[in-house]
Amino acid sequence: MEVILKEDVEKLGSRGDVVKVAEGYGRNFLLPRKLAIEATAANRAVIEQMKAAAVRRTAKEKGDAEALAKQFAGVELSFTRRTGEHDQLFGSVTSADIARELEGRGLSIDRRKIQLNEPLKTLGEHHVPIKLHKEVSVPVTVRIAKEGGEAEAAAPAEKASAEA
Repeated sequence: MEVILKEDVEKLGSRGDVVKVAEGYGRNFLLPRKLAIEATAANRAVIEQMKAAAVRRTAKEKGDAEALAKQFAGVELSFTRRTGEHDQLFGSVTSADIARELEGRGLSIDRRKIQLNEPLKTLGEHHVPIKLHKEVSVPVTVRIAKEGGEAEAAAPAEKASAEA
């Protein structure tokens, strides 16, 4: 039996592929779960149209992402955070912080597109990629600096000991 896959099926094929499967596997598993449709001439034409539409949609999305990438080029963000010993941050800079800062500059981006494996917890300059499309990624420079100076860091400790 020949079927056209509507979804990616592990160890069988990807969406839009025409594959030959056992009669029972196709009728009892693939077709009832709407993972595939029978490979008739009419269905093949429908799948070809869907593939063409997907290619056009992908090209448009990529073009939009490239235009957006030009706006992000050269963007530098600065954060100031409290630090402890050895310049280790008390908190961290997360993708939500970066998204909020970009929003403040008029660049709207979903925080899930910011490719930050784990929050930034050290001072210095970091290059964080933003994935705008599966083929378009743009780096943003994030600088994390110490909040205030040593005098400000010591003042809360003195105040806490005075209150005790």
